[in-house]
Order: sequence, then C-alpha cells, then structure tokens
Amino acid sequence: MMDCNDSHALLSGEHLIYAITIPLSTSIILANLVIILGIAWNRQLHNTTNYFFLSLLVADLCTGVALPFIPLMGLNRELSFSSCLVAHVFPNFLFLAFLFNLVMVHYERYVCIVDPLHYNNLWMHRSFPLALLVVWAPPLLYASLPAFGWNNWTGADWSGCCASSQNLTSLSNCSATKTTCCSYRRVFHNAFIYLEVYGLVLPAILTIAGMTGHVLWITRGQLKDICRLHRSVERGSQASDREQRLNLRYTRCLVAVSLTFLACWVPYLIYMHVCIAFLISDTKWSSTTHIVLSCTGIGSMAVVPLVLGLANRQYTEPACKLLQKLRDRWGRRMQGSEEVAV
Repeated sequence: MMDCNDSHALLSGEHLIYAITIPLSTSIILANLVIILGIAWNRQLHNTTNYFFLSLLVADLCTGVALPFIPLMGLNRELSFSSCLVAHVFPNFLFLAFLFNLVMVHYERYVCIVDPLHYNNLWMHRSFPLALLVVWAPPLLYASLPAFGWNNWTGADWSGCCASSQNLTSLSNCSATKTTCCSYRRVFHNAFIYLEVYGLVLPAILTIAGMTGHVLWITRGQLKDICRLHRSVERGSQASDREQRLNLRYTRCLVAVSLTFLACWVPYLIYMHVCIAFLISDTKWSSTTHIVLSCTGIGSMAVVPLVLGLANRQYTEPACKLLQKLRDRWGRRMQGSEEVAV
C-alpha cells in the first residue's frame, strides 16, 4: 500500500494496472460479445439452459469492463466519500454477481448429468425470473453494505487533503469537495472482507470444484460400464480400439479440466489468501506485487466462462461463418485486383 501523498507512485501504479488490464479486458469483452451474438442469432439455442449461460456471459462482460478498476481498489487515492464508495462497491458487486452466475450455471448442468429425470422440473426452469433474482440481487445487497454504514469511515478521514493545503484558497476548495484518502481499508470493514472471502467466495469455488469432480467421477463410472458392455458383446478380453479412443477422450477431458482449474482458479486463490495474510498482519506490501497478483488472479478467473463458451461450436458458429464470408470476399477482391493488374 502507498501513501496518498505519493503521487508519483500512484501514477506509476495506475499505468501498470492499465498496461496489464486493458488488453485482457478488451479480449474478455470481445470474446463475450462473440458468444452472446452467437446465442442470440441461433434460435435453436433459445432455451432456459442457454439463458442461464447468457446471464453468466453478461456478468462476465461486466467483469471485463470493471477489470481495470478492481486493482485500483488496492491503491490509496484522493476521492470524495461518494466517489470512493462507488469505486469500491460497484466493482465488488459485479465480481460477486459473476461468481453467483457461475455457480448457478455449474449447478444447472450438474443436475442435468446427475439427475436427468428431474432436470426439467427444477425450480430454476419453472421460475426463471426468480433464478435471475437469486444470482443478481444478493450480490448487490451484500456489496452495498458499506454504503449503509458497515465501513471504517470516521469524521477525521476528511482531513486528508485539507491537512496538506498551504493557503486559504486551497483550504476552501478542499472543504467544498471534501476529498479524502480513499482506500479499501476505510470502505470495507475487516469482518466484511472475511465474510466475503470465507463465507461467499471460497465456498462458491469449492462448490464448483466439487460438482466438477463429481461429474468426472460419474463419467468415469459410465465409461467403465460402456467398456464392460462392449467387451461382453464382442466376447473379448482385450480392450478394443473404440475403448481405447473412449479412454483417451476421457483422459483429454480430465487433463483439460485440471489445466483449466490450475490456470483460472489457482492464481485467484493465491491472490485471495495473500491479501488476507497481509490484512491479518496489518503490514504494508509492495503495490507492484498487489497489482500483478490482482490483475492475474481476477483476469484468469474471468476467463472461465470463455473456456466454456468457446469450447461449444454452436456458440462460435455464427462468428466462424462471418469470418469465412469476410475471408472469401477479401480473397475474391484480391483475385480481381490481380486480374486487373495483369
């Protein structure tokens, strides 16, 4: 953390944040738009399952927009009380809404695999507006608690910029704007942070990991049953080529899921626990370290819906067709220009 009066360190920190997050944020926004348009253009995808995924994509798109502002929460800046609250509450709400939508999508697909007979009777399918309310309203209510008084603001906090003023004019301007040293420690109470991390974020991540692991375990059992039935039909004891291909496909799926978890979740878990460790010890740490960890951790987690979406050809087919048409048109134009030149 840095002091509010250290303008050079603040400026360099902001430049580093923008240098890391702007390319990542742009990629997340464009990829989400591609998948959203793919679902919107394909009428066969207009069902409840894809509506849940569409809600997740919208939340991920908003997270991509807010991504440059989330690492800024770790820097101390001169802001007014209301601006400081908005700068911390709104990105936190978008992040929690993204996490709730991600859990909802995983749960909906988990029930589809574990209990397919009762899948269409889920309360989420019978009352889709209520499901949307569940994934968007609680994050908004919880993130808004600092605005309702659960914060560390005191009356002395308004003396941040006034104490550094040297004349009457600057003192009057400071009093009029009421700017102060804005930091996440003044907006978020320690109990608020602990409750969010260990009561919301970590249980949500463990729930997603547990459902994914259970699905892989069920898939493995079904694969063994298929191989056993195949051997009984073929009356052979050796594994056939089809069984080997099924086992290879399952292995690839297992490796893909493991690598996705390591690449997307582990960086955020490291960032989260490092922040908690420094919060408990109440020690200052390098702003560069905080910026790099926050950008990589939150950015990698925002890639999870893109992995799920880009892996489905139905979502990316409209974009692929559009790119193919543009490529063909460009090829014909280049061929025509070459013929004219000859």
